[in-house]
Amino acid sequence: MPIKANSLEENQARKGGAKPGHRGHGRKSLDLKDAGLVIHIELPRTCPDCGTALRHRGGDKRTVVDGEPLKTEKQLLLLDVKRCPKCKRIFRAKAPGVLPKGLISNRLLSIIAVQHYILGTTLGQLEKQLGIGYGTLVSAMHALAERLRPAIGRLLREYRASLVKHADETGWRTDGRGGYAWLFCTPDLSIFRFRASRSAKVAKEVLGSRRLPGTLVVDRYNAYNKAPCHLQYCYAHLSRDVKDLETEFPDNQEVAAFVHSLTPQLAVAMSLRNAHLSKREFKRQAAQVRDLIKTIVDSPAYHPGIQHIQDIFREKSKRMYRWALDPMIPAENNLAERELRPLVIARKISFGSQSDAGALTRETLMTVLLTIKKRNRDPVKTLTAALNILAAHPKANVYRLLFQSDSS
Repeated sequence: MPIKANSLEENQARKGGAKPGHRGHGRKSLDLKDAGLVIHIELPRTCPDCGTALRHRGGDKRTVVDGEPLKTEKQLLLLDVKRCPKCKRIFRAKAPGVLPKGLISNRLLSIIAVQHYILGTTLGQLEKQLGIGYGTLVSAMHALAERLRPAIGRLLREYRASLVKHADETGWRTDGRGGYAWLFCTPDLSIFRFRASRSAKVAKEVLGSRRLPGTLVVDRYNAYNKAPCHLQYCYAHLSRDVKDLETEFPDNQEVAAFVHSLTPQLAVAMSLRNAHLSKREFKRQAAQVRDLIKTIVDSPAYHPGIQHIQDIFREKSKRMYRWALDPMIPAENNLAERELRPLVIARKISFGSQSDAGALTRETLMTVLLTIKKRNRDPVKTLTAALNILAAHPKANVYRLLFQSDSS
């Protein structure tokens, strides 16, 4: 088995912590209005050494964060049943804060969903912590996903209409079979798909066939090539390919010169949109960087590795320079790649989904909960409020309850 190499000596010599001149963000004192609980810690009236009465000299403040572990409380609800003697109707009180025939309250249901699908806590850990059977937790998540699934269609239309879209995929096993997890996202929504295939039909399922506005930022995977919108290829992947060229041919001067000239320009292209420039100044500097990249990739080269990189830029030139048109279009696909990392960790822990139904449930709940979180709302509070309304009005619009209500 290959062993991971030690880090370079210069990296080992680096000191951790803040860099010189960095403005720290240390602990701040808590205001009285922001404190959930204020406790006055009193001293004895007399000196513990000599017994003399102590004199008051003011006081100090100290902020302490406390909490309780997640735990359950079994409740027995006594529901009234009454009958009208005139019209003979029978009325039954409804259990508040819980879905019809549900065992788990809406608030606890929301907490479990966030813990599992957002924070990565396994259902096995939640079973031990809450004292609720594993099968009960699984059934509750399936039922929750079924109720929230009607909101996905509206999110899909919002994704298609976005001016900047991202997409990426990673491996995901379902019922022991190999498959893939697909992510289609923007800064304010995420759509997941768990499918057995990595073919273009999954991308078509989400993107549709009609012409879409905006730009889709992706790596160079062929499944996106027929997307009905403009494409921008990820420079981070290209930069890694360029650096790998130097690693593979460390003694070739032509390769070294090519890598050292192209890599910095790719880095500038990826970081320029974060320089807080005016749109006019951004376009001016972006045009300069774009022209430098074109000059480098159009220059004569003899090494086949260099020619391969150059051919990518030349043959796919329409998908290489969309980032230079608008600072809203990134030259990298970091948004999608970072969002997939928690899913990769979940895959390593759980080895994927146990069934197709489990994959569909994860698909729905991750889509809904991550989108709520992206829109700066509390997923637990928002989901609880929506479920409370659905318990009383099952036909209520799920999308409006989750994304347009004031429950946050």
